[in-house]
Amino acid sequence: MKTLRLGIIGGGLMGREAASALARWCNLVDVGVKAELTAVCDCNPAALEWFQNLPSVRKTTTDIDELLACDFVNAIYVAVPHHLHEEIYRKVVRAGKALLAEKPFGVDRAAAERILAGIREHGCFARISSEFPFWPGPQRIVEAIKSGGCGRLLQVRCGFLHASDLNPEKPINWKRQVEFCGAAGVMNDLGMHAAHIPMRLGWAPTQVYGRLQNVVDERPDGKGGMAPCDTWENALIDGVFTDAEGTSVPISIEMKRVAPGETDTWYLEVYGVDSCYRFSTKEPKTLWRFFCDGEQWWQKTDLGNTPPFKVVTPGITEFGFSDCFQQMLAAFAAEWAGTLGERFGCVTPEEAVNSHLLWEAAMRSQEEAALVKANYLS
Repeated sequence: MKTLRLGIIGGGLMGREAASALARWCNLVDVGVKAELTAVCDCNPAALEWFQNLPSVRKTTTDIDELLACDFVNAIYVAVPHHLHEEIYRKVVRAGKALLAEKPFGVDRAAAERILAGIREHGCFARISSEFPFWPGPQRIVEAIKSGGCGRLLQVRCGFLHASDLNPEKPINWKRQVEFCGAAGVMNDLGMHAAHIPMRLGWAPTQVYGRLQNVVDERPDGKGGMAPCDTWENALIDGVFTDAEGTSVPISIEMKRVAPGETDTWYLEVYGVDSCYRFSTKEPKTLWRFFCDGEQWWQKTDLGNTPPFKVVTPGITEFGFSDCFQQMLAAFAAEWAGTLGERFGCVTPEEAVNSHLLWEAAMRSQEEAALVKANYLS
């Protein structure tokens, strides 16, 4: 059995989440690969202190090159702001390590394409993090779609909503500045979570109408003054894709940082002639299915803890974000080791580049106030 020996670059929120998922790897029953955290790098020495108590960690360092030189590291998870993606990702693949990248995979399309070129040149395994599709509900919807359970598709709606920027007095952070987050703003920050399943199922919209909002123009800079907010806070993309039968199907992809009443809501709704499905993390155990047997029914199924990779935790218990993050990490490790099989995988570099092409089309549509065409990598 192969062992994924992971190094982390970026010891903040998501770096600690990855470390926690690896620390309870024994919870996974059928992943077919071992995994452990062996090294951590962060430019802030104080951020490394939390990791030094983890028994599997053999090195903590502030030097990226020192971490990449470790022969006891064969894969790297990088969790840093968007403007740092290109430089660090390309270093990782040049070092011959497998890469688990964060979205949006570069601050813009040009950066994403250069990262992809480096991956292809060096032949490294690389995937991009997107946790929410690994909840049991979305997994069941994907299975239904693949089996043709919906019949002819009528409409798809998906999105990621939260209210982190609802308070206009909240001090500015890097996610509200083009220099660090990129011109696509909220689409760079949240979009891959919403677009992961549509991209994987071939539902990327080819005709796009983008409606983008910059709700708060400036925020406190933390120094007694105000700083401009120059990225999009809310985005709604309406479009159409062509299904396997050649039929045009409407799709909406919604991403909002100013969404009243939303803490951290990911949702997917698929409507078909034969059956319809709805899932939202607001009701994390619940899958809604519509069917008609003379009368019309919405059926509620309580899924419990039934993820794609089996776990020792009983199925009757709750499933949460830490669980879906571990499932995503398991998918990365399994695909790296060749044991993924038919299970749902992480975002590919090509899908990440295509997401940038979609965001560009949305921004072009906003600028022109018109329906525009989106072109993707084949």
